[in-house]
Amino acid sequence: MKVHLDYGRQGLEVEVPDRAQVLHMAGTPGLENLEAQIAEVLRHPIGTPALSQLAKGRRDACVVIADITRPVPNSVILPPILRTLEEAGIPRERITILVGTGLHRPNEGEELVALVGAQIAAQYRILNHRARDRETLVHIGETSCGAPIWIDKVYIEADLKIATSLIEPHLMAGFSGGRKAICPGLMGVDTMRVLHGPRLMGDPRSAEGIIEGNPFHRQALEVAQKAGVDFTFNVSMNAQRQVTGLFGGDLEKAHAEGVGFVERQALAQVARPVPIVVTSSAGHPLDLTLYQAVKGLTAALPIVEEGGTILIAARCQEGIGGPEFTELLLNTPSAAAFLEKLEDPDFFAIDQWQLQELCKVLKKARVMLFSEGMAPGHRGRLLMDLVPSVEAGLQQALDRHGADAPLVVVPKGPYVLTRVGGGGR
Repeated sequence: MKVHLDYGRQGLEVEVPDRAQVLHMAGTPGLENLEAQIAEVLRHPIGTPALSQLAKGRRDACVVIADITRPVPNSVILPPILRTLEEAGIPRERITILVGTGLHRPNEGEELVALVGAQIAAQYRILNHRARDRETLVHIGETSCGAPIWIDKVYIEADLKIATSLIEPHLMAGFSGGRKAICPGLMGVDTMRVLHGPRLMGDPRSAEGIIEGNPFHRQALEVAQKAGVDFTFNVSMNAQRQVTGLFGGDLEKAHAEGVGFVERQALAQVARPVPIVVTSSAGHPLDLTLYQAVKGLTAALPIVEEGGTILIAARCQEGIGGPEFTELLLNTPSAAAFLEKLEDPDFFAIDQWQLQELCKVLKKARVMLFSEGMAPGHRGRLLMDLVPSVEAGLQQALDRHGADAPLVVVPKGPYVLTRVGGGGR
């Protein structure tokens, strides 16, 4: 049968055996009258006064948004927020939109216009967070695990702090959204060194779909609480990238309500682990790089059996990722060698956490990658096997596990919360 995988901007039609179990998100419909519903959430948020009340008397405001790697509909959600701030008395010239890039590259030029819309790009002050530039950061204390908290100075100095984001399953934080807009969105490298360090990332509770007991979630929340968030505005989206839920207000309460909604929307189950999983990295923009595509692999871990095979399709238009991750991956001889290196307390490399996540996958399963973005010279240096097509990779997997081996297909990759324990969806 034909299955459509999310891949790049256009997707990919692939042929899989008819017996394959295909896992989808729940068919949650997109919200109607979205602008009116956004306005209603701003007037009647969860756990805080209306945004208009919070904005009265404030000298300025900073609105944090996700960067280009997240499909947040900023051009839809930002205008009502910005309009509310201005109507409450904050002049436009004193409103800053801050792109929470974490350690990602800045979003500028046409990319910035695509991120926020032409009108907002032309009329508002928009800055990119720069985690490596100490002069743009301020130290505000430490977390309970001893991480120094360095946060974007523009945000800390703002009188009114607003954080917007998308809630979806996340490979380290359980679910994105809420506190993640600040941590890691606005934090410095020295903070990441601890919070993205081997100990927190190695905890089995630092994984998709887990909030309770998740040490990374706990630390990220501490950072966001110390930095301060006056108002959070989270959205959820369905498989068609339509907004399905709006969760605004208190940092913890609004996010918790959104997480509950997204968990129900994203959950898809299988009766038992399978030897073969075919998946994606959810297409553009999440599969812009191999760095981001790792999320598609970790999302499949719960349903692949020990010694199984994960076959992922990821366009990787921008290649492997940033220079640090690229160098780290291409110069790592094996997953075992890298995990051994992480035991050295003096070792630290930017983006090591994403390679650690990849190695978690490789400890359990073989990985095959179909990607038009990988250079020929990368073959044999990615810790995974490059295949010329999804069908060719699938045939290799069937040759390995048996022609009748059970298999599962997850067309939208990390947007689906896979679990063992049910008949599937």
